[in-house]
Amino acid sequence: MPEPNGASTPSIEARRINKHFGGTIALKDASFSCQAGSIHALIGENGAGKSTMIKILSGVTIPDSGTILINGKPSTVHSPADAAQQGIVAVFQELSLMPTLTVAENIFIADPPRNRFGLIDQKRLSERTRQFCGELGFEHIDPDALVSELPLATRQLVEITKALSRNPRVLILDEGTSALSIHDVNLVFRVIRRMRDEGRSVIFISHRMSEVEEIADTLTIFRDGEDVGSFPMGGVGRDEMVQLMIGRKLEQVFPPKPEVKPSTTAVPLLELRNLGWEHALTDISFSVGKGEIVGLGGLDGQGQGELLFALFGLLRGLHGQIVIEGQPRNIDGPAAAAQAGINLALIPEDRKTEGLVLPMGVGSNITMSILDKLSNFGLIDQKREQASIQRTIERLQIKTPSSRLRARSLSGGNQQKLVIGKWLLTEAKIYLLHDPTRGIDVGTKQEIYQLMRALADNGAGILFFSTELSELVGMADRVLVLYEGRIFRELKGAEITEKNIVSAALGLEMGQSAALAEIEPALS
Repeated sequence: MPEPNGASTPSIEARRINKHFGGTIALKDASFSCQAGSIHALIGENGAGKSTMIKILSGVTIPDSGTILINGKPSTVHSPADAAQQGIVAVFQELSLMPTLTVAENIFIADPPRNRFGLIDQKRLSERTRQFCGELGFEHIDPDALVSELPLATRQLVEITKALSRNPRVLILDEGTSALSIHDVNLVFRVIRRMRDEGRSVIFISHRMSEVEEIADTLTIFRDGEDVGSFPMGGVGRDEMVQLMIGRKLEQVFPPKPEVKPSTTAVPLLELRNLGWEHALTDISFSVGKGEIVGLGGLDGQGQGELLFALFGLLRGLHGQIVIEGQPRNIDGPAAAAQAGINLALIPEDRKTEGLVLPMGVGSNITMSILDKLSNFGLIDQKREQASIQRTIERLQIKTPSSRLRARSLSGGNQQKLVIGKWLLTEAKIYLLHDPTRGIDVGTKQEIYQLMRALADNGAGILFFSTELSELVGMADRVLVLYEGRIFRELKGAEITEKNIVSAALGLEMGQSAALAEIEPALS
């Protein structure tokens, strides 16, 4: 888009970019520019064209037409290597790390230190990584840890570190903070502010509006493959930003909570009695009633993920009892969790590696959980299968030109709908949701909130963990805050506030005079 009179030459610019994928228009005469010494946010719904634009800027995707300029000069960016040579490095939501290598080997994979025999010097590699992570403020990352053994949040931080090791002039973060804790987000923000102060550029994509408002200098909004506005941060209010993103006024974000609370005397759908697992979970006891949404709060890594995995039969060596509708159950795997009489469904944290088979088609992903119900004598009833696929696509408004399209081609929000749709067909009674709106746009988030409440209104029980405090406040009938693998506090009704959740997440007792200097940054 044109620069104001007197403005300096952008460090990177895209003019009138067009890109089609088959019959789908991803970008239509879209333009974007980012100044040196600026943090420029790019926002829009999933499928708006943001990721396609930054993939073009970083050489992953070739445009059908249009011009790329770097420091004012037309440039060809035909591969990520081309982009890196010109100082452009991107971090995508889909991580590129090699799980069988260590953190250090991943970060410096392109240029590891070598000994006089030409072999990789592991000691120097580890020391170099430790020093570099320390300079960034990422001292808690272990250079010698295998990536496969790291939680998603740490893997995402390693991906960012790997990009920074290339000393980019333009760093692109495409949902690069979506899995990070509040603490790690603040560390990353400190680094990219330093880059801005050094005259470098950062293109920042996030669906967390609070992050965009906190970090960005400039904002560009995409909708339906076009750029619909560019503003200095603070130049438009949040409501106007959302309206520009989705093309309509966003109604109440969270559906109203029911005035009639679930019965406390009825047999719960799910009950845990003194559940424990290794050092991650200790004496976990609570219940989820029919029609109830229970939120899991606390800082990331306090046992929330292990708790959901334990319920779905993915952990061995559990202590205590899992009780489904009054009956103690031994859930020894996902197949047992999903079987009749238990009827659990898990929407995992990482939809790409844990929720979907990306090379398979949309339809095949939808029906993979009910193939036994669609089969007669080992043969799939294709008519019933197609009916189930079409019903799910229409119910969740999954945007896809064909049910045969590979799942990897969908936007993040539509992929998440796909994961949810797969489990809706099982008619589960209890839904376990791990950060269900991570990395998706505000419009799709609202659709998922409505779906969660509708499932509860129809009698399902929902247990969900979210890294967004507003979701816990807006959606949960009760919030269980975990601290060091234990339920530290249960919040109900008017007690469910962001400040109370953060206070409990820090291990502070009710009424305790908390150090506001400790709590307020966590809320920001």
